Amino acid sequence: MAKVLVPFTNGVEEVEFVAVVDLLRRAGVEVCTASLDGEPVTGRSNITIEADAALAEVMNQEWDMVVLPGGLPNAHLLRDDANVKAVVTRMRSERKSIAAICAAPTALAAYGITAGMRVTSYPSFQSEMEQLQPSSVYVDDVVVEDDFLITSRGAGTAVEFSLRLIARLCGEQKAEEIKLSIVG
Repeated sequence: MAKVLVPFTNGVEEVEFVAVVDLLRRAGVEVCTASLDGEPVTGRSNITIEADAALAEVMNQEWDMVVLPGGLPNAHLLRDDANVKAVVTRMRSERKSIAAICAAPTALAAYGITAGMRVTSYPSFQSEMEQLQPSSVYVDDVVVEDDFLITSRGAGTAVEFSLRLIARLCGEQKAEEIKLSIVG
């Protein structure tokens, strides 16, 4: 069974977070949601979300994928957190899948993960993405996959993004099965 780590913190975009966790779990993927301190998090729409663990407690486990949801200040708090950077950097060195949506791709750009890669983000973060990593190629597609990296635009693309994560982890047939089950 594939294992996915989803770190998140205050200001997380709830739609992006819940779509990813829900659809991956429907596909049989083991998902661990990790707040930075293990405490409940209040999202951008004032919805409180319980974490499965504190990031420091689970960050050194073996993961098949790490997914950074967007929302502010979540994306910037993730970007500035040493443990998040350590997990993402390790996953990159292991050639494991790394995914981010909305404002969260800026964290990957800040870490150098997007260098030379095709990427996308929430439209208003395009210039920040290009400043942080000038060698990346910004694309306006809903979901952009380039080698180990998967990025997406925002809350309105969260289901399609989640289905691409399922396809990466479980295959196209499972992604199509989940899509049909949610009448997508």
